[in-house]
Amino acid sequence: MDPNKQEFLNYLLNKMSLTEKIDQMIMIDYRETKEMTIDLEKALSIYKPGGFILFKSNIADYEQTHKLLTDIKSINSIPTMIAVDQEGGRVQRLGENVGFEAYPAMSKIGETNNPDIANEIGKKMGKELHDIGVDMDMAPILDIFSNPKNTVIGDRAFGKGSETVTKMALAYAKGLKESKIIAVGKHFPGHGDTAKDSHIELPIVEKDKEKLNQLELIPFIEAIHQNIPGIMVGHIAVPKITQDTFPASLSPIMISDLLRNKLKYDGLIIPDSLKMKALSNYFTNENIYLRCIQAGNDIILMPQDITEAFNTINRAVNEGKISEDRINQSVLRILSTKFDYGLLEKEYANYLATIKQHITR
Repeated sequence: MDPNKQEFLNYLLNKMSLTEKIDQMIMIDYRETKEMTIDLEKALSIYKPGGFILFKSNIADYEQTHKLLTDIKSINSIPTMIAVDQEGGRVQRLGENVGFEAYPAMSKIGETNNPDIANEIGKKMGKELHDIGVDMDMAPILDIFSNPKNTVIGDRAFGKGSETVTKMALAYAKGLKESKIIAVGKHFPGHGDTAKDSHIELPIVEKDKEKLNQLELIPFIEAIHQNIPGIMVGHIAVPKITQDTFPASLSPIMISDLLRNKLKYDGLIIPDSLKMKALSNYFTNENIYLRCIQAGNDIILMPQDITEAFNTINRAVNEGKISEDRINQSVLRILSTKFDYGLLEKEYANYLATIKQHITR
């Protein structure tokens, strides 16, 4: 009988140094680069980041983008996971520039009230992404558009009610999975009832846990029941729960206590971009990276400085501020997700061959 998945993941983890483990937890962006430059290759080779997020400035046409992503994945022994924000509507990095279909805003899909349509769009979009070399889509939006003053979410949401959003968003996520794309639901605990844009300032939601349970958390709870592989935590303060104005993305109360322990979520937890002003206006880069992992996130998404991010976490482990067991938990989730979506096929085949050699000796 073939060794099971957990044995293989433990084998990989046990081979990794602390440096290699922290590398897996970093997902970088590298703007204005459309090919494998010396600088990008150096960054990928030195830090071996577990992920890379694609932006429009990386994209010229289909062949160029496919080659760039192939080159990025080929550098390290554990392939870099390629992510993108591909929601449809106004958030669609890959579109006519690479010959992809132009998808409508998800509010238009929500208006059909037909989950089969949402599923088909997720499946079709997922196939396009998979074929070009993308592994993870930072979608679907699980936010409920409940505040008409909210411009940052607006028509990106599937609707104004929890039933529509839950039904349509999770049908879309299922379509992504059917096309071998990792879906990441966002923005926990819900960005729909905010008026401020977290790209610019820190939104504050004046609701307690009971109120969130009645609306915002409903799509996330059902997504957890349906084993969505990733959840993105927003830069949103919920002071009636946390008793402070820390953004949820850096709050152990919101991530470790509520999302992990109370809601029993064991998939990947990813903060929104760590470059956003909802964080940088209030915290130093080093403080952001440290609190990101201490709060319970698995991935450091888009650090302002990859060297500083790595050094901060490495130093925190050596100083006892973060345990290596805590690092191991996140790395195992990352490796497990990569395994489930086919990124570790070559490594698994090599592992099986090694096991076979030992058995036949």
